[in-house]
Amino acid sequence: MLKTRAKYYLGQVVRHRKHPFRGVVFDVDPEFSNTQEWYEAIPEDSRPPKEQPFYHLLAENDQSYYVAYVSEQNLIADYSGEPVGHPDLDDMFGPFEDGSYPVDLNLN
Repeated sequence: MLKTRAKYYLGQVVRHRKHPFRGVVFDVDPEFSNTQEWYEAIPEDSRPPKEQPFYHLLAENDQSYYVAYVSEQNLIADYSGEPVGHPDLDDMFGPFEDGSYPVDLNLN
């Protein structure tokens, strides 16, 4: 039985360790749950182990907004206090407060 505890939580703002983007966690897989093709597209010397949490992020960089899928080892908490500007945030979360986004339980 897999006993993995996610380090980051829904609504938390995080940054990628190596690449210049940040985002808000909207879902967590206890271990890798994407396609093998996606996994193999990562350069072999950079591929993270599958046996760790992977996070779905509403992500942004200087050029665009998108959804990212990132291993726990490649994330760090973002304590900048700056909101994320992803246009889909309002569909999943309440307003930015105290450095994170509360899950909006009133959404359908």
